[in-house]
Amino acid sequence: MAMTCLDDFEDYARRHLPKIVYDYYSSGANLEQTVKDNVAAFRRLRLYPELLQDVSKRDLSTTILGEKIDFPVAIAPTAMQKMAHPHGEVATAKAAASVNTGMVLSSWATSSIEEVQEAAPDGLRWFQLYVYKDRELTKNLVKRAEKAGYRALFLTVDTPQLGRRYADVKNNFTLPPPLNRNEILSNLSINYCVVDRLANFEDQSSQSEGVVSSGDSGLAEYVANQIDASLSWDDVEWLKTVTTLPIVLKGILTEEDAVEAVNHGVAGIVVSNHGGRQLDGVLATIDALPEVVRAVKGSSVEVYLDGGVRLGTDVLKALALGARAVFIGRPVLWGLTYKGEAGVKEVLDMLKNEFNLALALSGCTSAENVPRDLVRRQPQYSSNL
Repeated sequence: MAMTCLDDFEDYARRHLPKIVYDYYSSGANLEQTVKDNVAAFRRLRLYPELLQDVSKRDLSTTILGEKIDFPVAIAPTAMQKMAHPHGEVATAKAAASVNTGMVLSSWATSSIEEVQEAAPDGLRWFQLYVYKDRELTKNLVKRAEKAGYRALFLTVDTPQLGRRYADVKNNFTLPPPLNRNEILSNLSINYCVVDRLANFEDQSSQSEGVVSSGDSGLAEYVANQIDASLSWDDVEWLKTVTTLPIVLKGILTEEDAVEAVNHGVAGIVVSNHGGRQLDGVLATIDALPEVVRAVKGSSVEVYLDGGVRLGTDVLKALALGARAVFIGRPVLWGLTYKGEAGVKEVLDMLKNEFNLALALSGCTSAENVPRDLVRRQPQYSSNL
């Protein structure tokens, strides 16, 4: 099957993954307004290219927290990747390293911090962190990430509780049980869907202990029982006392929170709405981006974006509006489903090539110097009838 765009990878995944897995990866909160709007918002923006520019030589590279990547697209944290392919996060890390970009490893990965490091020792890796009620458990994750050479912590700040995802409730989605390596998750009825466990938790009781059934999905129950809903700006300060790694806040959408982030000395912000999986009805990330960029102007805080990126022109639009780079989540899962490491690499190469073309056709020669006036919002016309 020839893949011509990122939507083709999703079509493949929809047809080949078990429904419970595809629904978990693809679904959002409630009516999924934000999931849909993350993509649609990019279509409301129009490009105004500057022509007759010499674009024969172009530089796609940029830096994230001082680390050079070959193009301004990196991999966002997504949980339980072995439900998509038996090599899971290991395959994703290898693909990212092969094209010289970075990957954020989810706390809820099905390959451990150390396994991913061993698979791609020269790759650029960051670690996504939730703050657990058990602070020693949280601190242990941080120390393991430091020891394994991860370069920053991406602290998720929009999940005091899990958004209500109707598909997961209907499918009775639960956390993968602790399994022996290479054991088939038989209830998914698929011969390549292997899940070891939430691999970053050596004590398996941390996955299920104290989880009380509430009629919600198993993952929502887990979050309610394990993740600290009292997380506040004070905890950002606490985290700075237990690590020397740069801290990036993932989930910021407003000027007010962006200003607080600057005041608390973080290194970066990911403008993110958790892929539309938390609070339904919030702004699409590309719509929220300009406000956050304005709020941090004059500081050293770098701004990134995730959510809804499906085309090279989406990357270009995000850079024009002030993002330093974008992160992609679901397209990586679809590539992983398609061909494992090779499929993820194909997704990244496709976006890189599309971005390269978009850069040339817009009259730009550098990812570091995309002009703000390249992008304008689609004119809105009202009827006089």
